[in-house]
Amino acid sequence: MSKIKKIGVLTSGGDAPGMNAAIRAVVRASIYHKLDVVGIEQGYHGLILDRIIKMDSSSVSGIINQGGTILKSARSESFRTKEGRAKAAEVIKKHKIDALVVIGGDGTFTGARIFTQEHNIPIVGVPGTIDNDLYGTDYTIGYDTASNTVIEAVDKIRDTASAHSRLFFVEVMGRDAGFLALRSAIAAGAEAVLVPEVKTDHQKLETFLQSGFKKKKTSSIVLVAEGEKEFGVVKIADQVSKNHPEYDVRVTILGHLQRGGSPTAFDRVLASRLGVSAVEALLDDQKSIMVGWVNREVVHVPFNQALKNKKNLTPALLSLIEVLSI
Repeated sequence: MSKIKKIGVLTSGGDAPGMNAAIRAVVRASIYHKLDVVGIEQGYHGLILDRIIKMDSSSVSGIINQGGTILKSARSESFRTKEGRAKAAEVIKKHKIDALVVIGGDGTFTGARIFTQEHNIPIVGVPGTIDNDLYGTDYTIGYDTASNTVIEAVDKIRDTASAHSRLFFVEVMGRDAGFLALRSAIAAGAEAVLVPEVKTDHQKLETFLQSGFKKKKTSSIVLVAEGEKEFGVVKIADQVSKNHPEYDVRVTILGHLQRGGSPTAFDRVLASRLGVSAVEALLDDQKSIMVGWVNREVVHVPFNQALKNKKNLTPALLSLIEVLSI
């Protein structure tokens, strides 16, 4: 039988819609299995500062529809140090916490992997990031909601773009990954998309401007992932304006708008499944793993694999943009 009697849960890194649903699932699954459960406020930073709160079923009542995270999140430079992690381990020992569920992205899991190696604390990760860039899972919590937020915004931008025959460059989040930009571009009917993974897209953009846009003489939308290293959305738009003074070029940066909002049904269900599965994995003596979602099934992925391997964009989706922009 598992020796785990008390579980701690935290959220770390950038917030994502659906994190609250995951917290709710972890808390209620722990109670269902007759375990004590505590929340750790402000992620690893709060763990070091001993910001531990006891949680029960009522603690997570009415939060499944809320964006953000009731446990708050914070970056922690101290946790990056061996001394900081040792202090965090002392807090865990003080509160008799036997295992952790951490909800976040690659930075969160990197810290968790090192922490469990140094202090032998069982940790299971739940993927929560709008970037959807974690290897070993088809979807991460927050990705679907963020995609819908982008689509809604682009639909509104297209209304004004059409009224004035403008060319809009819209920057979306994605850091070093273009998953959000690519999926949103297809769903919003964008004419082109620029992502950090594909350098040749710049030439495709110029080809489109020389042919498609010039022939249509109507509004067009180009989505740009913020991680697009070569130029960045403002520089790209400026260059297009210089090369094509005949176009009325505008830039919109969606920013943190994409992080907020009530999670979609998909994200709520995904977060619920993964949160419960994380608790069950700990009870099954699993540690240093991420619970992921592949082919509509829960899978266990070692942190080493999730962090070491790169998740690639689907080539068919990249081709789809080119076909549909004709």
